[in-house]
Amino acid sequence: MNRNELKEAVADRAGLDVGQADRALSAVLDAITGALASGDKVTLAGFGTFETRERAARTGRNPQTGESMEIAASTAAAFKPAAALKKAVSER
Repeated sequence: MNRNELKEAVADRAGLDVGQADRALSAVLDAITGALASGDKVTLAGFGTFETRERAARTGRNPQTGESMEIAASTAAAFKPAAALKKAVSER
């Protein structure tokens, strides 16, 4: 499912027109992005938790040359599904 299919599904299930659903979807995604960017965790009961995780600096290898290279530390977005979501997916 891509973004257009998602906004059409939201519009259908919520009784909204597609434009309203698109604005609502954008607002939700912007709120989640903003919270993660400021270091907060976003928990949606029954769905899951969005959070950031720190990745330590490490030594890697260039696959073309085999040469060692340093990979800088970084912060990555992560999602941990809730038990209800895991159950719904596994019963499918």
